Amino acid sequence: MTLKEYLETQPWGTQRDLCKLLGISKTWLSLITNGHRVPSAHLAYQIEQQTDGRVTRKDLRPDLFGDIK
Repeated sequence: MTLKEYLETQPWGTQRDLCKLLGISKTWLSLITNGHRVPSAHLAYQIEQQTDGRVTRKDLRPDLFGDIK
């Protein structure tokens, strides 16, 4: 699931609450959500934790956490 899909299925205020938990601005989360920026490995892990694994670090950073070939 993408971060955008996750946020679209959550109640109003989830984005704000997620930003507070992650310690980032709504602007930064929006840039990540819309694919304009990529989160750091640590932030990708935190997002995975805060979304209860519905958005995985592999979804966010396949370049770092994708399958090893």
